[in-house]
Amino acid sequence: MSQRRRTIFIVLLLALALFSLLSLIAGKVWVPWSAWVTRAADPRWAIVTELRMPRTILGIAIGAALGMSGAALQGYTRNPLADPGLLGVSSMAALGAVLTIYFGLSARDPWLLSAAGMAGAGLGVVILLILSSETGGIITFLLAGVILNTLSSAAVTLALGLAPSPWAVSEIVNWLMGSLQDRSIEEVRIALPFIVAGCAILLFTGRALDALTLGEPGARALGIDIGRTRLLLVLGLGLATGASVAVTGVVSFVGLIIPHLLRPLVGARPSALLLPSALAGAVLVLAADILVRLTPAAVEIKLGAAMAALGAPFFLFILFQLRRKLA
Repeated sequence: MSQRRRTIFIVLLLALALFSLLSLIAGKVWVPWSAWVTRAADPRWAIVTELRMPRTILGIAIGAALGMSGAALQGYTRNPLADPGLLGVSSMAALGAVLTIYFGLSARDPWLLSAAGMAGAGLGVVILLILSSETGGIITFLLAGVILNTLSSAAVTLALGLAPSPWAVSEIVNWLMGSLQDRSIEEVRIALPFIVAGCAILLFTGRALDALTLGEPGARALGIDIGRTRLLLVLGLGLATGASVAVTGVVSFVGLIIPHLLRPLVGARPSALLLPSALAGAVLVLAADILVRLTPAAVEIKLGAAMAALGAPFFLFILFQLRRKLA
């Protein structure tokens, strides 16, 4: 690791520690240092342990999952506009969760919503692998993802249109907008093992992603098994992004923004981007979550909406940059 990358890594770790601490303190009710000293004697300590601790852990995990997934997918497709939501696994996770709301199952057993989201992501991974096939190239892989994304998004829209009550419509819309609000330690227990496993699998693809910068023929000449790489990538993305969507709803643009911000700093080599993207993704999600908590509004702004407001102009900026390079 070069001195520059080591410095960036340390800066990201310090930023993550700072925003993690701020996430535990900040909100409609600020928790001062005195509450940290007295702990059980101060009723505000319950806010930290019961509400903000799970929220902070999920923010770190989900930001890391989305940031690393975006870096891995952009490295594999060699497309700077690739995003974890592109493959449809996130949409399938959303569909699984939406169906539990549609049939009223989440009201009886809240854990079923997250479990159904995970099941939807797993089904999406299987369908994606079947559609893309082992012999297909990157174009086939992306087309399969677009098809899966379109079908699952259409199914979610259909569920909204046929929802049995206005309450169900409201619940589905609120969940789809993405939020870390009111998440408990139960969601952490459900999602964290899958996110960690997904990120670990993505880290194993680093060498193959570097080789793929030479194109598939060049990667094969270096001994890279393209089919195995695709399988690991889909499994890693499915576990990491599927678990994230299953517990928080859809939080977009993190995987698109983070690799672009880091590429000028750490270089374009995909393997060098994976870990920094995970750290920076966690920092970005925590910062955005703190911001939506502190916004002066009667109802807390959804995290997904805040990220979309940040990501859409950034997406346009990238698009104009690409057009300028091609001109």
